[in-house]
Amino acid sequence: MILKTYARLWADDLTTALPLLERLTGKCPDLQFAFDEIELAAIGDFLVIAGPAEERARYAHATATVIVSDLDQARAALDEAGAEVTREESTSATGRFFYARHRGGVEAEYVEWKQEVRRQVLGA
Repeated sequence: MILKTYARLWADDLTTALPLLERLTGKCPDLQFAFDEIELAAIGDFLVIAGPAEERARYAHATATVIVSDLDQARAALDEAGAEVTREESTSATGRFFYARHRGGVEAEYVEWKQEVRRQVLGA
């Protein structure tokens, strides 16, 4: 069910943050897009979230972004385990997502990518 997990990195400016990560990972970003008032870039196993501190704070409650093969199945598994959805399902440029807090306090964003995004990042 889980295809990829990104650690979240917080930055004031995406353009300034990316060169070091490109050097450290040996990769260019797989994805780069804007959402609300922030910019995001997925590079290696990092999701860089950049923009003004007050805008980044809106997303700081989640410790990771988890890419899943089926968002509905992930939701069912989380519900069965007693997780609490903290932000209902919505859409972005990459697909569908929601946020959930697991029993014990861990909170993560769960994302089901659109097929073209999935192919772009993970291949066939």
